[in-house]
Amino acid sequence: MDKIFIEKMIRNCLYQYQHTIDSVPLSKEDYTELYERIMDIHKQDQTDLNEIIQDVVYEYLTQ
Repeated sequence: MDKIFIEKMIRNCLYQYQHTIDSVPLSKEDYTELYERIMDIHKQDQTDLNEIIQDVVYEYLTQ
């Protein structure tokens, strides 16, 4: 998967949680960590990518 595309999907998911372009709470390292977690789950589970991203971002925000 294209990493830039996944990062954009993560960002869009954050917008659903009322974050704006300026308030997105992720650093480059955070994006990399989330990307790797998403890809690991996707390889193991073959679940819908959007669903995985929603779950991973929600988990990240509620930690």
